[in-house]
Amino acid sequence: MKVLLIGSGGREHALAWKLAQSPLLTEFYATPGNPGIAEHAALVSLNVEDHEAVAAFCREKAIDFVVVGPEAPLVAGLADRLRAYGLKVFGPSAAAAQLEGSKGFTKDICARYNIPTGAYQRFNNAPKAKAYIREQGAPIVVKADGLAAGKGVTVAMTVEEALAAVDDCFEGAFGAAGAEVVVEAYLDGEEASFFCLCDGRNALPLATVQDHKRVGEGDTGVNTGGMGAYSPAPVMTAEMIERTMKEIIEPTIRGMAESGYPFSGVFFAGLMITAKGPELIEYNVRFGDPECQVLMMRLKSDLLPLLLAAAEGTLDKVMAEWSDDPALTVVMASKGYPGSYEKNTPIVSLPEAGDGAKVFHAGTSLKGGELVATGGRVLNVTATGRTVGEAQNRAYALVDKVEWENGFCRRDIGWRAIEREKA
Repeated sequence: MKVLLIGSGGREHALAWKLAQSPLLTEFYATPGNPGIAEHAALVSLNVEDHEAVAAFCREKAIDFVVVGPEAPLVAGLADRLRAYGLKVFGPSAAAAQLEGSKGFTKDICARYNIPTGAYQRFNNAPKAKAYIREQGAPIVVKADGLAAGKGVTVAMTVEEALAAVDDCFEGAFGAAGAEVVVEAYLDGEEASFFCLCDGRNALPLATVQDHKRVGEGDTGVNTGGMGAYSPAPVMTAEMIERTMKEIIEPTIRGMAESGYPFSGVFFAGLMITAKGPELIEYNVRFGDPECQVLMMRLKSDLLPLLLAAAEGTLDKVMAEWSDDPALTVVMASKGYPGSYEKNTPIVSLPEAGDGAKVFHAGTSLKGGELVATGGRVLNVTATGRTVGEAQNRAYALVDKVEWENGFCRRDIGWRAIEREKA
């Protein structure tokens, strides 16, 4: 089978690494890719925003299956255009991708189909949003409605912080994503991520993950795209998984189909486990980054047939087998991230990872034959272990062998699970 993978981050390197292990694969291409992905796939230079150019490449190479990694091409309708040419695609239509492309759309779906989530209001101007915030008080959550690369959400502990977040949105801090704002109730509990494949009718639960959004140790500082993650998430017990499927995922599948937007791809449900049970914070319509990296390390099954079943409507015919061993990934980022940072800093050396460990490339490039850091989040140092504590020790042992002067990381990834293990 000839496969094209779209994307260039750590998530896509993890997908490429896992897809490359499939005996079904005959030819494998990726665009734009990165130096890590180049170890597994032939990199091609395509303008992903030019849907016709992507379709033309697929026709030229007789591509059988396209896997879309990031959210932006999905929201822009790339999957629709490729399907119009008869191609099989992993990823939702533009209409279904609104679950991530518009937080207000998702909240409306939740309201219509009684999916547990925080109370909310949508606003297209600052004065009304601010009046609602003053009326509700803090803590409260302010979200830019559209795609903001994981940075458009403010969990405001004071009214003043919430009002400032509204100004940020309407004054253009997040571009077009902030043209509308969702203000919602603060949910108190423990966060977790749940992943589930969907083919429009059937669902295949995958696994649970807990990530670390804040830049600083002890989950302090500003939100980022994610500084590390581990799987499974201990807070997601068998009962919580069952409730998440029945109360959140299954009503969403029914609701999207009834609304005329059948969903095909992966549900990435950001959850808050509250005293009442699981409540939906938000949906993403692609694998998480860095959550995907720990999922792929734990997945024992061949990934390609699973993604293909989601695209073909045959998820009821496949199963996913998982390793019981936890996996943990540490994000190494450029100093200054998530603010401004220096680009093209040299990465002198990466360690040999060995079994049950892998360094995934996220924001790297080759310049004059040398590996350099081009992004904010640059490397995902990932390891498995019999416990989260062991996986953490193995991951940080690898981190300490990375020779990159401009890199930094949090040193406490997995702390919640490790505290549980010690209890």
